Parts: sequence; C-alpha cells; structure tokens
Amino acid sequence: MTDHIPRLDHVVLWVRDPLAAVDFYEKAVGMQAVRLAEFAAGEVPFPSVRVNDETILDLMPLSFAERMRMLPGSADSAGHPVNHVCLSLPRGDFDALLGRLADHSVPMSELAHGSFGARGKATRSFYFRDPDGNVFEARHYD
Repeated sequence: MTDHIPRLDHVVLWVRDPLAAVDFYEKAVGMQAVRLAEFAAGEVPFPSVRVNDETILDLMPLSFAERMRMLPGSADSAGHPVNHVCLSLPRGDFDALLGRLADHSVPMSELAHGSFGARGKATRSFYFRDPDGNVFEARHYD
C-alpha cells in the first residue's frame, strides 16, 4: 500500500564537525545516530540523527558547501542556518529534553505558553542552539 500523506523527510544542517554534532544530538537532545559508523569509515559523506520513524536531520559538513550545485547560489547558504526547526514532543519527552539540555549546560530561552504551530497553540515551548548555531524550538501540545 502506498501512503500519499505529505511528510517532512529530512532537514539538512550545516555543521563544522559532524562527529561533534552527532555527539550533541545524541547526548543533549536524545536523538539516535544514523550512518555514524559508515561516516566514520569514510563510506558516506555525512551522518544523520533520527527525529522519529519518518524524519531525520542530516549533519552536512560545512566543507562540502562548494559542492552544492543543485541550484544557482546553493553554496551561498552554507553557514546561514534556517531561522529555526521546531520539534514537537510528548510532554514527558519535552521535560526530559529540558533536563538533558540543562545537564549539558546548553543555554535555553524562557518557557513560552500558547505559541502557534502546526497543531494549534502549544502548551509550552522554548528555544536552544546546537554547537553550530542552528536554532531549535521544542514544544508540546498536551
């Protein structure tokens, strides 16, 4: 059976050190590495981390910027992170993320209440940066 529902498959983030980025996303954010052994062995150009069963973050080395030729000006996006990526989590996972980020001394914004997103108004949300300056929002709706 073919699933025809649109979904977010992946987001590509520019990172200075893919191994350090994987370490951050595994330990501080709680995501699982994908293709890490293959990357370390030089078999694939970048590792990823899993957001959920359907979505990953690709951790693209900034040194690959000059290879980006899919559209005119693609290389110019290197080092310019998107405004932010939002992770919607169940309440327990949200609280666990807050704790892990605090344990890793990751600076975070104050908690916000009622900010609008894909599922309406979130109960709580906050922002944090990864080591490469990419900004993330975390939220829960329940």
